[in-house]
Amino acid sequence: MQLSKTLALGLKDILSIEVMSFVLKVGLGSIALWIGVFYFYWHEILAIIASYLGFLPWEWLKTTGSAMATFIVAYVLIITTISVLTSLYSEDLLKKLALKHYGVEARGNPSIVDSIWINVRVNAIFLALFLLFFWLIFVPILGQIFMLYLWSIQIKEPTVHDVGGLFIHDKEVLKQKAKKARVLAIVPSAFNYIPLLNIFAPLYLQILFLHHILHD
Repeated sequence: MQLSKTLALGLKDILSIEVMSFVLKVGLGSIALWIGVFYFYWHEILAIIASYLGFLPWEWLKTTGSAMATFIVAYVLIITTISVLTSLYSEDLLKKLALKHYGVEARGNPSIVDSIWINVRVNAIFLALFLLFFWLIFVPILGQIFMLYLWSIQIKEPTVHDVGGLFIHDKEVLKQKAKKARVLAIVPSAFNYIPLLNIFAPLYLQILFLHHILHD
């Protein structure tokens, strides 16, 4: 299927009531969770981040950037939580969409243990790279490209496992289908630059990948 058609089908689905309901529950729940954490532990978190910024060469960031950096960290943690929860709880919704569009029943049942492990692994990589190269965020253009790449890492592999595992048994076929997942992941990842729209990113990729593997 052409990329433009896949994106259009995914956009139509993401605007449906059942998808919106799922996204709002996961998204608003994640936002509320981290608002609570940062509300109660703001000073402690701010001190940790200020200590980290002390290793960076930019004086302005050390003196005035701690609060801004803390908000960025909070935002990234919200996105990470949304990604994990979407991966773990979207299965029933994906089955409904597959049945609705293609009359296809799920042929498999992805392991929840594997799903958890994949999420732990990719998010550990994501957070490690984010913290290690945090300073890149403040480099125009390069920083934005870097974050876009990181966000695509965060959602690509869980999506291939969770969605592909429902409908494809053959690992070689899934491997071939997964080649396009990186390209598909870029568009939803860009949602993360827009607050509130970011809560749709992980599920939008799952829906795009579902159309990609079932439409052929």
